[in-house]
Amino acid sequence: MKAAVMYGPNDIRVEETEKPDCPQGGLLLKVMAIGLCGSDIRNLTTDSRKGNYPHIYGHEIVGTVTEVDVGVTRYKVGDRIYVYPVEHCLTCEACRSGHSENCENPGNYTDRQGGFADYIAITKQQIERDAVFMIPENVSFESATLGEPLSSVYACQENVGITFGDTIVIIGAGPIGCFHSQLAKLRGAKTVIMVEINDYRLELAKKFGVDYTINSRKEDPIEAVKRITDGKGADKVISANPSTAAQAQSIFMARKGGIVVLFGGVAKGSMAEIDTNYIHYNNLWLYGHYGANSVQVQKAFELAISNRFPTDKFITHILPLSKMNEGIQLTKSGEAIKVVLLPNE
Repeated sequence: MKAAVMYGPNDIRVEETEKPDCPQGGLLLKVMAIGLCGSDIRNLTTDSRKGNYPHIYGHEIVGTVTEVDVGVTRYKVGDRIYVYPVEHCLTCEACRSGHSENCENPGNYTDRQGGFADYIAITKQQIERDAVFMIPENVSFESATLGEPLSSVYACQENVGITFGDTIVIIGAGPIGCFHSQLAKLRGAKTVIMVEINDYRLELAKKFGVDYTINSRKEDPIEAVKRITDGKGADKVISANPSTAAQAQSIFMARKGGIVVLFGGVAKGSMAEIDTNYIHYNNLWLYGHYGANSVQVQKAFELAISNRFPTDKFITHILPLSKMNEGIQLTKSGEAIKVVLLPNE
């Protein structure tokens, strides 16, 4: 089969490799479309596996079942499915308390073969847990890939209670920041303010419900937010970017008693200097967000494949897998909001 194989940082080769076997108790999936995620790009452009190569990444996976093992009755050849990358055990304390995003025994999707390939093996454990969802016939594979990146955004906004009348600041107009903007509007936010350093991305973000844009290289974003909000600050501020400097600034954009979310991961080992005195005296809530629980994963997927979510606006580039490196550059430059790759073209 054809696959995008990583041999080291920035060394990704689309080549022929061995097709996986159908696993015992599992199924074999023909990958019809797969999203290119920011975390994929980070992994592909750094020594993410500390020399343990070659490896195939890719986790925003949808496809068609081509083979099922004996005894598998839930799925059949020809089924169209979406596979969430983390299968929660649903039995540990975290899962049973409704926080399966903190599952103590999850599947490790970064170690097994990913979906930047013609085929991927879906294990018995993935099938038996909560990782596989059916895609309706009237939904395109490309649209269905957005279920995974939307899941964490959906969970975050549900957890911090973004609701009718809120003023929201989002720092970072990448794919995730744009998801946040669109979803905040769907949840009833009155005003969405986008902070970003790239003018092109700020312009693109206006398609997703953004009311005000701020280029933080050209003006002080804290002063700009205060000006827009009549000196009060925002109800919720979401730092959806890999910058510790942005995290440090984010608390000053929130109103008294507001919520600040540290959503975007930063480079390992980097530290943000946070004015804890300001947090203390302004009664701010500081919330770290990662992942989604089992029910939120399902709800996010259902939203992504519904008519309420404009997937066509988000997917700016659809490319064959052979052009993965082009997709990476389009995303890093800010020209692309969301790149979807088609392995079988």
